Amino acid sequence: MSENQTKARIGVDIGGTFTDVVLEHGDELYTLKLLTQLEAPENGVREGVSRVLEQASLTYDDVGLVIHGTTLATNALIERKGARTAMITTEGFRDTIEMGTESRFDQYDIFLDKPKPLVPRRWRYPVSQRHDAQGREIMPLDEDTVRSIFPKLQEEKIESLAVCLLHAFVNPEHEQRIQALIEDEFPKLRISLSSEVSPEMREYERFSTTAANAFIQPVISAYLERLRKGLHEDGYRAPMLMMLSGGGLTSVETAVNFPIRLVESGPAGGAIFAADLAGKLDLGPVLSFDMGGTTAKICFIENGRPQTGRHFEVARVYRFKKGSGLPLRIPVIEMVEIGAGGGSLARIDELERIQVGPESSGASPGPACYGQGGTEPAVTDADLILGFLDENRFAGGRIHLDRKASETAITKSIGTQLELSLPLAAAGISEMVDENMASAARVHGIESGKNLNDRTLIAFGGAAPVHASRVAKKLGIKKIVIPSGAGVGSALGFLKAPAAYEVVRSLYQHLSELDTKRVEQMFLEMRQQAQAIIDACQPKSVVKETRKAFMRYIGQGHEIEVELPDQLQTIEERETFKQRFDREYQRQYARTIPDMDIEILSWSLNLYEANEFKKLILDSNLQPSGVSDSSSEFREIYDFTKNTFQSAPVFQRSELNSGQILEGPLLIQETDTTIVVPEGFSVTPLAGGHLMLEQK
Repeated sequence: MSENQTKARIGVDIGGTFTDVVLEHGDELYTLKLLTQLEAPENGVREGVSRVLEQASLTYDDVGLVIHGTTLATNALIERKGARTAMITTEGFRDTIEMGTESRFDQYDIFLDKPKPLVPRRWRYPVSQRHDAQGREIMPLDEDTVRSIFPKLQEEKIESLAVCLLHAFVNPEHEQRIQALIEDEFPKLRISLSSEVSPEMREYERFSTTAANAFIQPVISAYLERLRKGLHEDGYRAPMLMMLSGGGLTSVETAVNFPIRLVESGPAGGAIFAADLAGKLDLGPVLSFDMGGTTAKICFIENGRPQTGRHFEVARVYRFKKGSGLPLRIPVIEMVEIGAGGGSLARIDELERIQVGPESSGASPGPACYGQGGTEPAVTDADLILGFLDENRFAGGRIHLDRKASETAITKSIGTQLELSLPLAAAGISEMVDENMASAARVHGIESGKNLNDRTLIAFGGAAPVHASRVAKKLGIKKIVIPSGAGVGSALGFLKAPAAYEVVRSLYQHLSELDTKRVEQMFLEMRQQAQAIIDACQPKSVVKETRKAFMRYIGQGHEIEVELPDQLQTIEERETFKQRFDREYQRQYARTIPDMDIEILSWSLNLYEANEFKKLILDSNLQPSGVSDSSSEFREIYDFTKNTFQSAPVFQRSELNSGQILEGPLLIQETDTTIVVPEGFSVTPLAGGHLMLEQK
């Protein structure tokens, strides 16, 4: 075994409420949850790493790798706390990022607010140049118009620049020349080229993605520099890798150049964690359910792989309303995210209904029970009143929950206004957040053309094991897996993720006239680009690749994703390619269109480190065992079916033995979360420390 394999690895996930830290050393796992330090998140990372090393009785010299995911990129976009960003674009396209696609995400709202561009109009500078759609130069770059911008950049104290030219994804020469001219005059200015950030057709999405990359680049680079410097001062000398929104790992240098790919890196780690577990346990189709302090994330997993996409929205004006945000065209793990977390706030709306989220109490002040000044009731307050949480063991005992504060907040904001008792008000909050999550899963299933009731639910995150059984019941799902280390699932997912990088390029082709030589040359260049980034993360690693095309019938407005054969040289291979398109189109739209040619707009290559896993062997010959005499601790928990409290035994997860079956109602306590097993469910400890809940 090599030295790198014997050294510890650490995963760190910064969420909106908690910073999760996981240390893996051989077969030993150490976890830690801290409240996120929003003003200086790098200090929370350093504190978490130091404390988890202390838990494991290790030093910085014993660590071979730190893998990090952060919400900093997302927060900078949502809060508009990025750099002073300018844009250089083709003459006549100055207002592209303001006009968008000219569509309305809500056609009946006459007071519709659309997202404001990250770059104000006065900082968007046109230049004379033009390429056509094939990349041919039809108007040379007027370098004098570029130089005329220099005084404006200096006068406005611009910190970052996005260069977004028409058809630059086909021919980047003019963008590259502008970069060279700017760098000669402003060597410290951060510059993002659309031909590098998002080399795909559709100007609005490409310009928006590049502007967002430029907007957050100085913020992310400064944060990562502070973090690396701080860890170095603490004594850490090994590499640090960053989690990408597409589910792979990359170097800090790549993350600094393309910070937009860090958006949603935390939830991506959770999906990787669930996909790894689905493969090990041979679970078949899976629905991953990640509920933390601020949001809940739901993702479909097929054949051990999470569903992926290339479209994402951030900073929505109407939170969680599709079309109301800034579009990003980057490789992402596709999931639905809603404002339903432990910190989501409850209120009464104008129709006297209980509403939960999307507003969150965050890490500060947090739910009322945190005792940090919060006065509004949150989901965590309701869970405490319903008996699902232990005020003395929350977050491993590091946070003491104030039950009196929860009672006061729920009674004042919900109970008194609706004339409900405290338990019923708390149950109403819990019921609403559970229904919100179940509804989001149903809609996501319909949009993706996937069934829900034939899946296993994998629940992780600090709050998911508390709510998983009721969400599963609403969705008709019979089996739930609560992984070992569920409370810090995303950080654990970082340790499962491969070094990977996806490259996407646009090259317009008709399938009937496919230029295979040009396509293969393009893939060769894409492979070289991806390989260089992987080598910077994990030198000499064995890699695999997945190639995809984004295709549609000629004249359609949107493409579908189709995996390519290994080669496209022969007639048979092209026919295989067409058959794959037909199958996927049939699956999504229940029909195909005979005798119509197919066009290909973009191509992707995903190069990733080949990680193998061994499937865990499960014992199918298990017998139920009673629990009443097995636990010395009992707690009163709420029964939603009977609308009353009932006594339930409380187990420590470490006390459970693999192979036994326990019948609900019961609670299982662990360091970072609590598993609620209601009446009508049984729970079985599996190999690897995971738990299987089954509905009768």
